[in-house]
Amino acid sequence: MKILGVMSGSSLDGLDIALCTFQQDNKGKFIYSIEASQTYPFPSSLKSQLEKLKFLSAENFVKLDTDFGIFIGNMINKFLKGNNLSLPDLIASHGHTTFHNPQYGYSKQIGNGDHITAITDIPSITNFRSMDVALGGEGAPLVPIGDQILFSEYDFCLNLGGYGNISFEEKGKRKAFDICPVNKALNYVASWEGLNMDEDGKIGSTGKIIPSLYEQLNRLEFYSRKGPKSLADSWLNEKFIPIIDQYKKKSISDVLSTLYEHIAFQVHQITKEYPKGKIFITGGGAFNNCLIEKIQNSTLHNVHIPSEEIIEFKESLIFAFLGFLKVKGEVNCLASVTGARKNSIGGTLHEI
Repeated sequence: MKILGVMSGSSLDGLDIALCTFQQDNKGKFIYSIEASQTYPFPSSLKSQLEKLKFLSAENFVKLDTDFGIFIGNMINKFLKGNNLSLPDLIASHGHTTFHNPQYGYSKQIGNGDHITAITDIPSITNFRSMDVALGGEGAPLVPIGDQILFSEYDFCLNLGGYGNISFEEKGKRKAFDICPVNKALNYVASWEGLNMDEDGKIGSTGKIIPSLYEQLNRLEFYSRKGPKSLADSWLNEKFIPIIDQYKKKSISDVLSTLYEHIAFQVHQITKEYPKGKIFITGGGAFNNCLIEKIQNSTLHNVHIPSEEIIEFKESLIFAFLGFLKVKGEVNCLASVTGARKNSIGGTLHEI
């Protein structure tokens, strides 16, 4: 099957689209390829709404869900036409996470699937998280089943996106959970100087650790909890950002340096419990030399950075794979990862 994977990450970098092909060989092994991929930046007006969505009225929230679905549909058409591609069999769109409170039984991703299908004339699957949440799970992370099947040669799959998350095998079961804020926190501090990011970690690499900030962050209650566990912007804004804000008068390079050390330490806290192996790193943080160096220095494991296309589009690839599993009627969400009562086949199919 040819499936278009669509992902909008918490960093608001843009809409990632990847056309992927999946098949199984005669031994049942899944073979994949990415035929084309592209990221489309959000228009400033749409990005502004996404940043402020928690302040929207109920009606404007519903409108944004519709508008974002229309945007996704239009970008898919642009992607297919611009790359001279034939129509895929299916679209698998994660959408953009708005509210994520699984302890209260909900996790909402916007990007209306009916509008995506109506605009593209291609069946689409959205709403990948809600069944797992209804079954008592965190609804996240969803990527680990793709890690388990498509990247099984690695001991750890570490994604450094807006938030860091990791997946690995433990006693024959896949385990996965969010680790800590990554690009969300780094970009926030970079914004103090009017920057979008600390490109390549150049600013943070010149700084020195602030011991009190480092210790305050590492004492956060989230880090003492066992998985499954997941992070969301509400936690970041309520628990993490207020600590960083206490250091606004400090050198930005020192604050960033401390964040890099904090991220590397939290990764080490997980990987140190397991025998030496290979860590597969993707997400935007994989391009940050300072961050990767800190992680390499803090672990005994071998770090592997894949091709640029896999770094940027691994999540789009795996959501395409989740769509593939959905239409085959196979499990695409692991209870061992999310804490749900049972495995499930997540996603809502939209077809004309």
